[in-house]
Amino acid sequence: MFALPVAAQIAILQIRVVEGEGAVHLPGSRSARALTVEVTDETGRPVESAAVSFLLPEEGPGGAFAGGLHTDVAVTDAAGRAILHGLQWNRTAGRFGIRIVASREQARAGMVSFQYIAETPATAARAPAASSAAPLAPASAPTARSKVKWVVMAALAAGGAVAAGLLAGKSSASNTAVALSAPVAAPVLAIGNPTVAVGKP
Repeated sequence: MFALPVAAQIAILQIRVVEGEGAVHLPGSRSARALTVEVTDETGRPVESAAVSFLLPEEGPGGAFAGGLHTDVAVTDAAGRAILHGLQWNRTAGRFGIRIVASREQARAGMVSFQYIAETPATAARAPAASSAAPLAPASAPTARSKVKWVVMAALAAGGAVAAGLLAGKSSASNTAVALSAPVAAPVLAIGNPTVAVGKP
């Protein structure tokens, strides 16, 4: 009997982007340009039937596959190529990466393909508008501080009036109390002098 030849197991995979690297997409558009990757073994020969997964960012610039999913899988053809198409891009401008992983048997390889979503004139206009409005906030700060200042001054004045009233009450009740309060006696005596003058014939 003749033994059937056993296919050699692939030990190493190599993956590279053949078409679509660095593509710039319009916000909210559907992908018109395919992203094509090629998978080869350690000798550079194309690897057929390798599973290639494409993973999009969950947030920020990016997009989604059919059904709103952020992951899709393609299989390489006889030339070792897998094609990604039909993406719906979102409206967030900026740079993002599509994570690509190829696997066949026990061998795996991965890479990131960078893409861009263009900035529209409306998006660019938002930044200056926001920056021009920013200086308005500090302008109200002095008004708030001045209000606090006047409230504090009014409170202190009211407190002084209450203190003067208490001291006046003490002076009419007892002359000794007035004598002991020498530092504040002058205002109390000034109020009391007219009262004595009114009492003379």
